[in-house]
Amino acid sequence: MGVSVDEFLKLLDELPDVRMNHGGEWIGLKVHDKGFGYLWEATETVGLKATIEEQIALVNERPEVFEVQFTAGRFGWVVVHLDRIDAEELFELMAEAWCLTAPKQLVADFEATHPIGKKVQSG
Repeated sequence: MGVSVDEFLKLLDELPDVRMNHGGEWIGLKVHDKGFGYLWEATETVGLKATIEEQIALVNERPEVFEVQFTAGRFGWVVVHLDRIDAEELFELMAEAWCLTAPKQLVADFEATHPIGKKVQSG
């Protein structure tokens, strides 16, 4: 269990049109110039966009893995400790954050062709 920073960065490659920008202590993750996540390499943590309901559920269920980062409008950002999560669950959270942010057509194209999208469609 646990995902390294390098493994996290490889998972990002599965999401279309992701851009990274360095902000000093952190790296911002964007799709079409809109942020969906942050990476803090020094602490091996990631901040991901989620719904407020998802944020509350994750933090309440597993506070050793997830922390509240902040809320903004209808979104609740979650800090994820990379060393306490498996790659499959992390990618699902990354993809959800990306889907909440990316243009609708890009999301539809991703969901139609990526295995995670096929799970959603058939589930």
